[in-house]
Formats: sequence, C-alpha cells, structure tokens
Amino acid sequence: MISILSVKNSIPFLANSLTHTTRRYSKKVAKLCSESDLAKDDGKAHTARDQLKNFGKYVAECIPKYIEKVQITNSSELEVLVDPDGLKCVISFLKDHHSAQFESLVDLTALDIPSRPHRFELVYNLLSFRYNSRIRVKTYTDELTPVDSVTGLYKSADWLEREVWDMYGVFFANHPDLRRILTDYGFEGHPFRKDFPLSGYVELRYDDEKKRVVCEPVELAQEFRQFDLSAPWEQFSKYKSKQEAAENSKAEKNVK
Repeated sequence: MISILSVKNSIPFLANSLTHTTRRYSKKVAKLCSESDLAKDDGKAHTARDQLKNFGKYVAECIPKYIEKVQITNSSELEVLVDPDGLKCVISFLKDHHSAQFESLVDLTALDIPSRPHRFELVYNLLSFRYNSRIRVKTYTDELTPVDSVTGLYKSADWLEREVWDMYGVFFANHPDLRRILTDYGFEGHPFRKDFPLSGYVELRYDDEKKRVVCEPVELAQEFRQFDLSAPWEQFSKYKSKQEAAENSKAEKNVK
C-alpha cells in the first residue's frame, strides 16, 4: 500500500509543506519518523494490516497534537480519532502528504449517541488512488459547537456536509452554502437525531377535494384495542411474580 522508500524520501518534503499549525513540530517529526518502523527498510515483506498499523503510527507521530487514537478494526480498516480543532489540519496532511495522497473524500456521515457528552460523531472516509488504500477519520461535536468545513480541500464535501447538517443539525463553519438538501422548505428539526419522533411533526398528502398536496400536522388516532391477559405464557411460573405464584399455589391447595 505504502512505499517504505517513498516515506524516507518524503521527510524533507514534509518539513517544507506542513501548515503553520504543525510547522513547530517539524524537528520532532523528523526525529520520530527516523525512529519509526516505516523509516527502516529491512527488506521484509509486510502484510496489508501491518502497513496500515505502521502508517497509523506514522501519522500519529507526525501530528501528535491532534491525533487522539489510532486503531485497526476487525475488518482491517484504519481508523483515526481526531480532536475537532485539528480536523482540517489532519485531513489536509492526509491529502497533501506524499506518502498518503488521500485525494478523494468518498463519504461523510455522522452518528448520534445522546449518552455521550459530545453526542455527534463525524466519520470521513478518504481514498488514496496512488496507494489504493482507505482511511477513516473520526471526530466529535455537540449541538452547538461548529466543525470546520473541508470544502476547501474536497469539493465533494459540499453536498455531504449539507446532508449531515440537514439530517443531524451539525453546523459546519465556513461552508459556502450550508442549507438543507433532502428535506422540504420550512422543515423543522433534524430527522436522524435520536430524539426526533418517528412519526415526524407534519405529513404531506394529496387532498382529493382541494386537488393539491397539503401539509398538515400529524394525527395518530388509534382504534380501541382490548388485550386479553389470559395467554398461554401464564402457564410458565418464571414469568410470574413470586407473590402471584404463591397465591396460585394456595388456591390450588384449597381446591384439592
């Protein structure tokens, strides 16, 4: 996936091309990269999983300020957890660095986990045509904290960020045209949030009398249902409370 020799040759390029945010780490980067497994051309064949592991370690050494975690999934995919403040810096590094060249943003999605302090997890899937490899960059945010837009790095991020904004309500700072892309005009709320009602707030339907589509509040009228509690499951004592079991046993003794 990654040429070991190209990594050795890319260290001078790295020192000259790092952004202002990471330039102060250039001396540390050169030292760490020289000591890393990637900088040692021992001539041994590495598996694809080993290459991913070494490359993840290499990225963490190059940008230690923003990389919080690097892991290889069970499906042999490289994942990098990034601090939200360094998202744009890390993605720029992965795109422009000679030994990475992840020049395509394949997908951007999000997860909503309300139990976390930062409930939203953003997932960026990057593809390197040069090395035929993929990397998954993750970061996190909440309802109020914006995340830097990467539309300046990837044009494909335009609509992807709009979709995340529409579905989850994650705000992307410096996006050129951040507006809804899937829901209708005047839509309230964000459908993929866990606290969004399954029925929604309004419904669109065709009114045969008015001969047009109308928008009305949702009305869920449920017919009366009678539940018969006498079910076959009651014959199993483990589904009853101890008190019910005791009462039933007394009643059976009295009958006998």
